[in-house]
Amino acid sequence: MALTKYGWIIALISILFCVSSFMNGANDVANSYATSVAARTLTMPQVGFLSMITEFVGAVALGSRVTNTIKNGIISIDRFEDNPGSLILAMGCAEFGSATWLSIATSLGYPVSTTQTIVGALVGVGIAADSPVTWEWDDGSVSQVAASWAIAPLLAACFSALLFSTAKFGILERKDPFKLGMMLIPFYVAFTCAILALFIVVEVPNAPSLEEFGAGKAVGIILGVFFGMLALAFIFFRPYLHRRLVKGDSRIKFYHIPLGPLLLKENPPVYLPAKSDGVVVIDYYENAYTSQNSSADSIIDSRTGSEKDAATAETSALEKANPLVVPTGRKRIVTPEERFLAPTKHLSAAHPSRLWAFTKYFLLQGVTRECVSHEDPRLHATHSRAKVYDNRVEHLFTYCQVLSAMLMSIAHGSNDVANAIGPWAAAYSTYRANEVATKVPTPVWALVIAGFLLGAGFWFFGFKIIRALGNRITQMSPSRGFSTELGAAITVLLASRLGLPVSTTQCLAGATVGVALMNFDVRAVNWRQILFIFSGWILTLPCAGLLGGLVMAMALNTPHL
Repeated sequence: MALTKYGWIIALISILFCVSSFMNGANDVANSYATSVAARTLTMPQVGFLSMITEFVGAVALGSRVTNTIKNGIISIDRFEDNPGSLILAMGCAEFGSATWLSIATSLGYPVSTTQTIVGALVGVGIAADSPVTWEWDDGSVSQVAASWAIAPLLAACFSALLFSTAKFGILERKDPFKLGMMLIPFYVAFTCAILALFIVVEVPNAPSLEEFGAGKAVGIILGVFFGMLALAFIFFRPYLHRRLVKGDSRIKFYHIPLGPLLLKENPPVYLPAKSDGVVVIDYYENAYTSQNSSADSIIDSRTGSEKDAATAETSALEKANPLVVPTGRKRIVTPEERFLAPTKHLSAAHPSRLWAFTKYFLLQGVTRECVSHEDPRLHATHSRAKVYDNRVEHLFTYCQVLSAMLMSIAHGSNDVANAIGPWAAAYSTYRANEVATKVPTPVWALVIAGFLLGAGFWFFGFKIIRALGNRITQMSPSRGFSTELGAAITVLLASRLGLPVSTTQCLAGATVGVALMNFDVRAVNWRQILFIFSGWILTLPCAGLLGGLVMAMALNTPHL
């Protein structure tokens, strides 16, 4: 007989599960795309659509069909064995603590770990229920979570700095960087695909462990992907880049890559051509500072290492990159309120045009906000410390960056969907079976809901974390963004093999700092923003624990008739 008297708790947990999934998307999905937006590789609307697709695919197609309901075994289940109703209550309180803290953190712009959020909530619930909590050093223990605050960023910083150094000294700062970039970019594409293939083999929840799968098979897959993608890059990708960047043919877009060798002809057959007078390469170093009264801060020239006037350096960088790239003037930031609401503000609230304006504002405000420009003179000074490289060479790295961002997002959807769905699955299964369940089948319809809400959360509120993790830390460019994302991915892979509960948020922040320090100038990092982000990590465990634990304590000790 199902525990029908607790149906109201199941209803509340279901609502909290939806909120938790939505806020998980608003906060954690930005990890995959923040550097792509900051580097101007992708726009916010593009990232919004991509995140809806990649998170849904990750959650539904690759998400675990069996959920460990007690995340990382952080609390003992024995305390609830004789009272299934208490487990339903505990999971509801944990879901409340997680959803509430994620909502608060996102509104404040804190990029926090959703895994550590649910761990903190479970710890608080466990303490309130007098259930043993795993404090000592063990897989997924509280001590390991605390240690990851330092381990994850340091590892990611090292890997990303190493990756960027190969691009910096091997391509960007050489005598003819564009020629070298055209020669070497197929190897970067192949290497990126090989690392991401390994990421999928190791990280997808439904896949066998590396030991079960076999190291030989894994190496075979990685090498096969590397050499296969290397061949495809030389056959199809390089002719596309030659036509677009060497010939300056703005009609050519990414969807013309399948034409391959045909693009080497004088007049290739081009389907759906773009405008012939369009921009070939954008300025990836366009000044993000919007203040019209800013002073001309110094900027470092990548060739000589000498300081020069910011405006002069900006124009010089463009001239070196491509004569077709013209520096643009600073633009005033147009907010969604001005774009959608202001034109009809003189109309009555019931007017159809006014209602349509409100509808557009509601649906599009999250993906039409400016996340690159800023009005902070201190951040402008930080950006001015970064070296400026050839825009055409930077453009070569945009394709690797988009690929790594999409697959990182798919991996996030497959792994982190359990953070929101785990407590709900425990409560729902216990409610139906009338007994405590620690491993339960995850309904596909629940994964569909969670996958949609992950993408929707980013669509509406992801801009807050995009701003925090993007160029608020340092000057970002495609080569830097690519190194940051791949360095973070490698760190997550390594930590997974070592059994360390690292967060992708922490890895990405550390990787960004590692790349920034490759400017060999500590002033190229916005340390205030790093301190702000780090404070969010430290607050996550106690705040989520207090929120979940206090509600659990009040529920267990509430007087009743």
